[in-house]
Amino acid sequence: MKTLLIAAALSASTFALNAQTKWVIDPVHSSVNFNIEHLVISEVEGKFKTYEGSISAAKPDLTDAVIDFAIDVNSIDTDNDMRDKHLIAPDFFDAAKYPKMTFKSTSFKKVSGNKYVLNGNLTIHGITKPAKFDVTYGGTAKDGYGNIKAGFKAKGAINRFDYGLKYNSLTEAGGATLGKEVEIDLKLQFAKAK
Repeated sequence: MKTLLIAAALSASTFALNAQTKWVIDPVHSSVNFNIEHLVISEVEGKFKTYEGSISAAKPDLTDAVIDFAIDVNSIDTDNDMRDKHLIAPDFFDAAKYPKMTFKSTSFKKVSGNKYVLNGNLTIHGITKPAKFDVTYGGTAKDGYGNIKAGFKAKGAINRFDYGLKYNSLTEAGGATLGKEVEIDLKLQFAKAK
């Protein structure tokens, strides 16, 4: 009987140590931004307004984190309605056919201190490719309502041609209107699920 009680206690403590903590995105305190070179001389910035994401982890330092993220392509906003309509049209994102962009992590490794490298699979326009982000973990804090929040900043870059987003037109000088590389800048806050 004593052996059974010890085994049960060990099992319970092991479960407690390995229990997954889930975090969900707090969109009110987050932003998903991007910028791309325009006419080779400047950059155009934009953002996505609608997205969802979650983190599951058992370790306090989050090195075992599993991260899922999805963006509604139709929520793109570059402060220009005509350009936004073009971006969701068939010759660019084709949002009617591919309404979501998704990211699923494959690893979240601590580099030093609060610096991490996030690797995963990014799917845009029906094409999945590996993507990497440099992440700064801001830590956790309790808000005025008693919710525990975790903050992150992440930066990365992708080649839009890798995802079939090859639309371009030429300038009078023969250069491309849009650059190939898209810089991604994420400021994300997650709330600990209750």
